[in-house]
Amino acid sequence: MSSRAAASKKAILRALKLLILGVFLQGGYFHGINNLTYGVDIDLIRWMGILQRIAVAYLVAAMCEIWLRNDEKVSSGSSLLKKYQWHWILMSMLSTMYLLLLYGLYVPDWEYKIPIGAPAEAKIFMVKCGVHGDTGPACNAAGMIDRMILGVQHLYRRPIYARTKQCSINSPDYGPLPPNAPSWCQAPYDPEGILSTVMAIVTCLIGLQFGHIIVHFKDHRNRLLLWIAPSSAFIVLGVLCDVFGMHINKALYSFSYTCVTGGVAGLLLATIYLVVDVYGCRRYALVLEWMGMNALLIYILVACNILPLILQGFYWRDPRNNILSLVGIGKQTQ
Repeated sequence: MSSRAAASKKAILRALKLLILGVFLQGGYFHGINNLTYGVDIDLIRWMGILQRIAVAYLVAAMCEIWLRNDEKVSSGSSLLKKYQWHWILMSMLSTMYLLLLYGLYVPDWEYKIPIGAPAEAKIFMVKCGVHGDTGPACNAAGMIDRMILGVQHLYRRPIYARTKQCSINSPDYGPLPPNAPSWCQAPYDPEGILSTVMAIVTCLIGLQFGHIIVHFKDHRNRLLLWIAPSSAFIVLGVLCDVFGMHINKALYSFSYTCVTGGVAGLLLATIYLVVDVYGCRRYALVLEWMGMNALLIYILVACNILPLILQGFYWRDPRNNILSLVGIGKQTQ
C-alpha cells in the first residue's frame, strides 16, 4: 500500500468515527437536560449535525491534501498558490455549485406533520412557496434539498427561527406561538444540512491553506503577511456580497458568511501568532492551547449536554436538589 493510500485509509476511518459519534450524540438519542431519558426512533433520527459536518469537511480537505498537490517548490506566495492550485479550483467549483443551487432551484409548496395526542395522530401544515432564490427560513433551496434527500422527519426539530418574533412570544428565546404565526414556524430545518455543508468544506479548505503557510514559510514576516492579506480580502469580499444582497447568513452558511468567517479566522490566527510566537507571551495562551488539544472532548461534554446530564444525576435527597437547579440551568426534575 502506498503512503498516499495509507493516509487516505486513516482519513476515511477518522471521518467515519466522527460521523458515527455525531449521529449518536446529535441524532436524538439523548433528550436534553430537561428530559433524563434516552433512546431514539430510527424513523426520526437526525442524520446531520455539527460533528457530521466536521467529518465530511475534514474528509474532503484530507483527500485534497493527500492527492491534489504537485511537486512545485514554494518560495513565494505565488508559488504556494500554484502548488495548491487544485485546492483553489475545487473551492471555486464548490462555491459556484452552492450559489447555482441556492439561487437557481425552484422551491414548490410543501407540507410537514406535527404529532398531536396519540402517536398515530398528526396535524398537517402547508407552507406556500413557489419561488426561486428565496433565502428566508421557509422557502430556501437548502431546506428543500434536505427534505428531498434526508426526509423532513430526519431534520433538526428546534431550528433557530423558532425563536424569532414571528414564531415565539418569548423571542429571542423559545416560547409559545404568537397569534397568526406563519405555518413554517414549527417546521424542521437542519442548519447543518447538505447544501450548507458544501460551504463548510470551503471553510475547511481555507483553513488548510492557512496551515500551508506555516509549513512552507519559516520567518514571521512572511507568515503574517500571507495570513493578513488574503484574510482581509475575504472579509472585504464577504462584506461587499452582503451589501449587494447576498447576505451573511449562518443558517444557510452563505457565501458571504463563509468569506467573512474565513477572513476573521485568518486575522485571529495572525493575531494569536503575533502575541504568542513573535512576542513570546505563551503563558497567556495556555488555556487556549489546552482547549485546542481537547476540543472534541470539550464539545462533547458541554455542547452535547453530556456534562450537564452527568451533573444532574447527583442530587441531595430529592432529584430536584441537583447542582444544575442550584445554578439555574434547566428545569427542575419532577
